[in-house]
Amino acid sequence: MITAIIFDLDNWLSAADESGEALYEPAFDAIRSANQGTLSDGALNAAFADAWRHPLDVVARQHGFSQAMLAAGWKVFAKMEVRAPMRGYADLETLTNLPVRRFLVTSGFRRLQESKIKALGVAPHFTSIHIDALDEPDRKGKQRIFSEILNSHRLQPEEVLIVGDNPDSEIEAGNRLGIATAQILRPGIPRGDNATHYVRGLADLKCFVLQGS
Repeated sequence: MITAIIFDLDNWLSAADESGEALYEPAFDAIRSANQGTLSDGALNAAFADAWRHPLDVVARQHGFSQAMLAAGWKVFAKMEVRAPMRGYADLETLTNLPVRRFLVTSGFRRLQESKIKALGVAPHFTSIHIDALDEPDRKGKQRIFSEILNSHRLQPEEVLIVGDNPDSEIEAGNRLGIATAQILRPGIPRGDNATHYVRGLADLKCFVLQGS
């Protein structure tokens, strides 16, 4: 029986680009200025598209950024924050009706992720919130954070469900720990092949939990 759910933030509770594509443009401009011919315009655009779903260090590695490009983008992202209120997905209110303990684990730059959580106003709905901060030393990573949640709250893996959009991040980390996983298939999210379950929104998740699966 599921008694606790560990949530991801971006593309689960709110679209990563809800605050507007202009938010990331200063960072993208900094990366373009530092590019110096390393990547073509097309390759840069592909990298920037991925930046809405993956941490900057992963994007830089996968797309072959130079150290100068990564450093330029990093400097801007580390100071970035959302200043206007966010609404989240239309089914966000279902979160409060889930009869389980709820935890939030999100990766990204601390200032940016904290500002998103504040803009959404969701903090009161979680037992605890954890940010896997790219810009801090001794970064734990999601797998270690998941393990710490289980240990500190005396949860067994079979009692927990990890939900998120990224097969290579929270889904893979949950699998390694023997915890059931659910990938959200919001619009634009490609389906992975390694999740235990697949849902299309919080309403689907609520039905899944109530059925005791």
